[in-house]
Amino acid sequence: MMSKQVQDAYIVSATRLPIGKSGRGYFKNTRPDEMLVKVMQAALAQAPGLEASAIEDAIVGCSFPEGEQGMNIARVASVLAGWGNGVGGVTINRYCASGITAVQMAADRIRVGEADVMFAGGVESMSMIPMGGNKPSLSPLIFEKDENIGIAYGMGLTAEKVAAQWKISREDQDAFAYESHRRAVAAMQAGYFDAEMTPFDVVERTPNLADGSINTKTRTVKLDEGARPDTSVEGLAKLKPVFAAKGSVTAGNSSQTSDGSGGLLIVSEAALKRYNLTPLARFVSFAVKGVPPEIMGIGPIEAIPAALKMAGLKASDLGWIELNEAFAAQSLAVLNDLDSKGIELDRAKVNPNGGAIALGHPLGATGAIRAASVIHGLRRTKQKYGMVTMCVGAGQGAAGIFEAL
Repeated sequence: MMSKQVQDAYIVSATRLPIGKSGRGYFKNTRPDEMLVKVMQAALAQAPGLEASAIEDAIVGCSFPEGEQGMNIARVASVLAGWGNGVGGVTINRYCASGITAVQMAADRIRVGEADVMFAGGVESMSMIPMGGNKPSLSPLIFEKDENIGIAYGMGLTAEKVAAQWKISREDQDAFAYESHRRAVAAMQAGYFDAEMTPFDVVERTPNLADGSINTKTRTVKLDEGARPDTSVEGLAKLKPVFAAKGSVTAGNSSQTSDGSGGLLIVSEAALKRYNLTPLARFVSFAVKGVPPEIMGIGPIEAIPAALKMAGLKASDLGWIELNEAFAAQSLAVLNDLDSKGIELDRAKVNPNGGAIALGHPLGATGAIRAASVIHGLRRTKQKYGMVTMCVGAGQGAAGIFEAL
């Protein structure tokens, strides 16, 4: 399969911002275009010798590209980043897989020989743009056929359906969620996120009512905000289900709503030589598959084998797997189902630094953020192949594979 490409695509920088809690966290008043600008500038700074003018296009994933993250945020941010008018920009949407799809599309432009330098990223402010957008509007046609109604389901309800169909117990979901927090806290204490992280200066402005002036305070944020050292299985067990009265999916065993951004610079071999760049990783393969919308969480069950086949690899070749934890129910269903098919993912290598339940899930940004995580994680642990995979709203699964260099 891989012989169809003209040349390889190499990642020369991969970085991300800390992830903030939506609505009340670090970035609640930070515009998404400002987050993306910071990531763009940081990614370029990490590739010394590369000029912004060499970048052909910026492809940026965003799940709800409207309001503060509308108006083709990719193009707006590339201009605001100081990259000049000559760099293109396009915003793409595959919901939770928007960020990894941006990486795949940028890599593909290079792999077919159409470009030498590309930026791929993702951004999402769930503080500023609510889930579903500011004006959700579903086609009446969705409700005319029973098999299409799943498109209109809330994500939590799809997780309940997966939990029921794949027989994932509440206890197993809570244990999975606890482990996500435990690993995340341990990784932070060990400094494992440092290589992938770009600190961000958050400016807080408050009015001084006495004299009418504005007080400004700046703080630098360097770590994801969602991981909780005090999480316990007992505490998680006390939480009530949020999506179904007799359900098992709670706020504690679901991903957190978040704000964040991530980005990568991807180049050809010619560009590596021309600008004397050091590659961090090679883009290996990508696959996307559709599944019934009402059980969208199982998407990776279909996408993972396809991406492995495309790469000519086995599950046992993967040294690091970032499996996005939309819900503990769907993550466990994916892992158990693949096990039953002989595609066994080593649990120690799945989200070694915790996942979205602890770290957060800024929808369209997650794929780019986790691509940075997998590349730096592979390099630190001296592993070769890694994967980023996730389920996608409305019934899809996506998976991308990288080779650390």
